[in-house]
Amino acid sequence: MALKYSRQRQVIKDFLMTRKDHPTADVVYMNVRREYPNISLGTVYRNLSLLADIGEIKRLRVGDGVDHYDADTSQHYHIICTKCGSVKDLKINGIEHIMDIANTDFDGEIQGHVTYFYGVCGDCHK
Repeated sequence: MALKYSRQRQVIKDFLMTRKDHPTADVVYMNVRREYPNISLGTVYRNLSLLADIGEIKRLRVGDGVDHYDADTSQHYHIICTKCGSVKDLKINGIEHIMDIANTDFDGEIQGHVTYFYGVCGDCHK
């Protein structure tokens, strides 16, 4: 079944594509409603959930009790600041073979992984 086009869903996705800070649904809502003042918070939540479920965005659960969203669906890592709670992309070279390494002592099939790093961001470290 094909997903029916939704202008609101497209605006939400387009907004996420402009961000590198992995916003929460509330942040998405506050920004999207500038263009669509009648959009409800529930509509934003439903569309973010749908986009994550179909793999068009990533839902990040970093331990702060709220979901964060990322338009970059490629395999990459994140660093969470333990002071301000910001979530940023973390580029790690040389980790391309992590799935092969993980599979060496596992008799099943590993299909993916999520790894979060925690530390203090540059702004908080100053």
